[in-house]
Amino acid sequence: MSTDDTVEPFRIEIGQADLDDLADRLARTRWAEPETVDDHSQGLPEAYLRDLVAYWADGYDWRRVEARLNALPQFRTDIDGLGIHFIHVRSSRPDATPLLLTHGWPGSVCEFLDVIEPLTEPAGSEPAFHLVIPSLPGFGFSDKPARQGWNIERIADAWATLMARLGYERYAAQGGDWGALVTARMGERDADHLLAIHLNMPMAPPDPDTTPTEREQQIIAASKEHSRYRTGYFKQQSTRPQTVGYALVDSPVGQAAWIVEKFWDWTDHDGDLSTVLTRDQILDDVTMYWLTASGASSARLYWEATQAPTQPVVTVPVGISQFPRELNLTSERWARRRYPTLAYWNELERGGHFAALEQPELFVGEVRAWAAQCLAAPQT
Repeated sequence: MSTDDTVEPFRIEIGQADLDDLADRLARTRWAEPETVDDHSQGLPEAYLRDLVAYWADGYDWRRVEARLNALPQFRTDIDGLGIHFIHVRSSRPDATPLLLTHGWPGSVCEFLDVIEPLTEPAGSEPAFHLVIPSLPGFGFSDKPARQGWNIERIADAWATLMARLGYERYAAQGGDWGALVTARMGERDADHLLAIHLNMPMAPPDPDTTPTEREQQIIAASKEHSRYRTGYFKQQSTRPQTVGYALVDSPVGQAAWIVEKFWDWTDHDGDLSTVLTRDQILDDVTMYWLTASGASSARLYWEATQAPTQPVVTVPVGISQFPRELNLTSERWARRRYPTLAYWNELERGGHFAALEQPELFVGEVRAWAAQCLAAPQT
């Protein structure tokens, strides 16, 4: 990777030996005994995971998603000493707005595959976008940081550099999960170039100085339940990411269980995940983590982000789309307290944490509605 400003075309070319190794490891899995309960309270059920892994071994085709990704313009460039992978799809529309989309954990650029075409080449007069979709440092085909310091602020600065390097003087940004934190931080650190930001996981805690409404009481109760029973991953990855990383990088079934539990818990379904996500969609993401050996490096972002956490002061227009199964639910008045520049707010009736992946049509609709409300004429 060049250390200058060069932007180099990139293609994913996973060697067959890596796929053969995956198949061999799956065949030699030493399984834990089944859980002792009839629900998910101890984690991902063994029977469900066995069925998914059987499909991974005998029915799943990585080359399919590899070809789909390679059909898109992909690039790598060096920013602050680290090679960054990104997808860059320009719209044919002359009035298109540059839009940066940032994923989170345990996500990847695969989350956005179904929203790229409708956002770049919409029908009729819907707003169009030039999309830039980077892989976070330590994720996917971006490099893994070799030294500490790649925190949210540094990523936000790297993304600002990336957009400038691509020639976008003015642009908008969108994100969920870690992408939401990076995007919000950009709304503070690169406000001179940002038109507006859109978040589908706002960080807006309760207002301690006001009496919560009935709905806000429900949100507080759900947050306490989540913190008590569903944050083991966070505690481990924010304190000892290296320890769990050894298992994730060595065992494909361990990596799958670590990720798929989150798909099960964080998506909006009634007990059947297949009604929201196909097995291929789930395994595209899991396999991305496995083939790039990013179980440890992606987990390390939690450690980085919790070393000295601060709240950004966002000064650009903010849009928030709240999906009902999001992890960090909030209320509009809490959001307005946290983001004084809130200009777009909508609560949807279905959808969860992986909004672009599980509800691509709703996600696209929200981006369009936010754009109509918040974005000025673009300067590209």
